[in-house]
Amino acid sequence: MPKVLPITTYGRDILRKVAKPIKDINIDIVNLVDNMFYTMNAAEGIGLAAPQVNEGISLAIIDISSLDEYKNEKPLVIINPRIIDTNGQSLVNEGCLSIPEVRGDVKRPEEILLEYTDLNGKENRREFSGLLARVLQHEIDHLNGKLFIDYLSEEDLEKNKELFKKIKSNKIVTEYPIYNSKSKP
Repeated sequence: MPKVLPITTYGRDILRKVAKPIKDINIDIVNLVDNMFYTMNAAEGIGLAAPQVNEGISLAIIDISSLDEYKNEKPLVIINPRIIDTNGQSLVNEGCLSIPEVRGDVKRPEEILLEYTDLNGKENRREFSGLLARVLQHEIDHLNGKLFIDYLSEEDLEKNKELFKKIKSNKIVTEYPIYNSKSKP
């Protein structure tokens, strides 16, 4: 039975570290993926990277099918992803389960060419565009120790300064469990 994992929040070191590549897809990875989907759905997210559940490995999941216009889009598991090429740009307001209540406009490529391994160990090379490309880039940033707030303007950062302090000191209330030093991941 999958379980809800606590989500690691802004200020924890693991969110700023480059995730380690996965060499072997074993039962632990499969179970982690199940728990990550369960956690993401419970938190009403559309993407989740392993560092967000306190696991420093190169793994992320995406499922945008909860959104009406993407209901036929299949969930994705990406392991050791690499963006090979990008095209276009768009500015979209983003948020993150690891940085609750903070939102901001982020400029990202509109289309990406991605290489990744799936949960079956198969190598994939695929083009993504629109929302799916954006969510993939957001999650891949997590695997590279980067957060969406790194793209925000000085004005947006200043506007959220007090909220950042609240999140760092675990004084934030969320609808989902968050990881802190007392949590058992």
